[in-house]
Amino acid sequence: MSDLRNGTLHLDRLPAQQWAHVIDVPLPHAGAGRAVVIRLMELGFVPGERVCIVAEGPGLGGPLAVRVGHTTFALRRHEAAYIQVAPIVA
Repeated sequence: MSDLRNGTLHLDRLPAQQWAHVIDVPLPHAGAGRAVVIRLMELGFVPGERVCIVAEGPGLGGPLAVRVGHTTFALRRHEAAYIQVAPIVA
């Protein structure tokens, strides 16, 4: 997925070790993506939360280790693509 407007991007595009704030996790009206988004929100990927990709799996499609709050989760890249974030500029 490509970058969004207003300096936001999808979490799967965030550079490793760059902190960001979750802006939105849009809930699809139907389909398999709806269950994924609900799970992500239950895990703590909610607007305002700070996130950071701490490690990336091998290859372009490898999984991501993502820190949210005090917990690190492994996400598939297509799952991370549902999460819209705004990088935190120091």
